[in-house]
Amino acid sequence: MIALITGATSGIGKSTAIEFAKHGYDLIITGRRQERLEELNAFLTKQYSVKVLNLCFDVRDEKQVEAAINSIPSEFKKIDVLVNNAGLAAGLAPIQDGKLAHWEQMIDTNIKGLLYVTKHVAKILIENKNGGHIINLGSIAGKEVYANGNIYCATKHAVDALNKGMRIDLLPHGIKVSAVNPGMVETEFSIVRFDGDEERARKVYENIQPLKPEDIAETIYWMASRPAHVNINDVIIMPTIQANATTVLR
Repeated sequence: MIALITGATSGIGKSTAIEFAKHGYDLIITGRRQERLEELNAFLTKQYSVKVLNLCFDVRDEKQVEAAINSIPSEFKKIDVLVNNAGLAAGLAPIQDGKLAHWEQMIDTNIKGLLYVTKHVAKILIENKNGGHIINLGSIAGKEVYANGNIYCATKHAVDALNKGMRIDLLPHGIKVSAVNPGMVETEFSIVRFDGDEERARKVYENIQPLKPEDIAETIYWMASRPAHVNINDVIIMPTIQANATTVLR
């Protein structure tokens, strides 16, 4: 079994790679940070004795995506699971004060990047004629909108719609499509959103118990490990202390 995981250099993506390796999957791990990919590769191969292929590219660049996917050697082409994990939030400002660079970064990563990877990997799944499973990382922000979340919420609403569209389009090929939509998860997410301001990022999770990346990774593996006749279309997963995007018990 082979799983391709985007954004595997940290957070949910890294934990997902570890979770699948625990269950004997060989892995194709992708990300923009070559050194982190190499470190994860070394850990997985030593700890779990699985085969691991690194693909270093930026999902926002369609040419890079195409070249990377086309470079996959035949022994790794029998992909069973694609986890579209790469994504981010940038900024937290009202619409009139938003930075264009932040908007473009989120749209290019969360929507276009997901589409580029899916387009090229889906072709492989179809050619393999063995079904397969695409699991998309959404967010509670794709189910509701909160103050100053405007563009990020819009991109995750797009992921929600794309997940449903993929499910329809890939049905004739026997390819499963699922989405997992987390609430608050403590990763590098807030550090990235606040342009590296670690102190501000820490305050997001102050005095609460958020989800851990491992919680989401376990959910993703659970979705992928259901029997052949079962497709989990959509899951919303929240920490106990969070009722919705803005109601948190501190």
